[in-house]
Amino acid sequence: MKKQWHAPQAAGAQSSRRLLLKRAFLVVLTLLLILGADALVRMHQAADGIPVLNYHQINDRDVNALTVRTDQFTAQMQYLAEQGYHTITPAELTDAWDNGTPLPDKPVIITFDDGYVDNYKNAFPILQKYNLKATIFLVSDFLGTYPNYLTWDEAAEMQQSGLIDFESHTLSHEELDKLSDEEIQHQLVDSKRALEWHLQKNIKYLAYPCGDYTQKVQDATRDAGYRAAFTVHLGYAQPSKPQYKLDRVPIFGGTSHTLQRFKLRLKYAPVFAPIEDFRLMLREHGFTWLAAHINTP
Repeated sequence: MKKQWHAPQAAGAQSSRRLLLKRAFLVVLTLLLILGADALVRMHQAADGIPVLNYHQINDRDVNALTVRTDQFTAQMQYLAEQGYHTITPAELTDAWDNGTPLPDKPVIITFDDGYVDNYKNAFPILQKYNLKATIFLVSDFLGTYPNYLTWDEAAEMQQSGLIDFESHTLSHEELDKLSDEEIQHQLVDSKRALEWHLQKNIKYLAYPCGDYTQKVQDATRDAGYRAAFTVHLGYAQPSKPQYKLDRVPIFGGTSHTLQRFKLRLKYAPVFAPIEDFRLMLREHGFTWLAAHINTP
């Protein structure tokens, strides 16, 4: 009679798989609890925070992670206006934090990075329609140089409207954390000078190219005469955080920017921030497949 050896082995394998699944479930559950607790803490801390919306291009031609369609942008701006949000500038933000200057109810900052010409052709008329202010961080060497960027005359017209404020996005969009001390200073100081000369206004705020910065870059930004600087890290700008690494709410990073996604990011960015941080950490440590399956609204 033939002996049966396979059944005990199969049972042992199933038992090992069940144990492995239980451990994996406990790990995932623990991570979710940690992320949930972190999100609640951040939401509580962000009670005095202000959403700083971050856009790039507004057009119906390009389909990429930096572009929001014109109809989507219109719906988002209409929502802000109808819901009683009041747009402010970075200067009004830091004046409130530093000097106690009062802010309006439901303050929000609208920002654009780079200075694309579609900010003038498409976004500007929509902002005018809803009487919303915005800040555009300019790459000073690109203006009047490349056809897809603003000209100085267009920038002047936007500034004269009283709705558009301009600040710096460096001289030529170099990633500051990869530069020497001298190159960092060149990017920060010469951009500031160029913008002040062309626009006849003080330049006091910076958006880091690609959102990249180090402590050295923060120190150089302060020493160059900037009052505050913005990253692309998801979250609200808060007075409790250093003013040279202020969070924003990116309205980019995909090819669909529905009104529902916009509402979620506007209202709950501090809740989603730890999830996004966890996803980025996984990607940085080589767990790209797992990171790809973690979606942040």
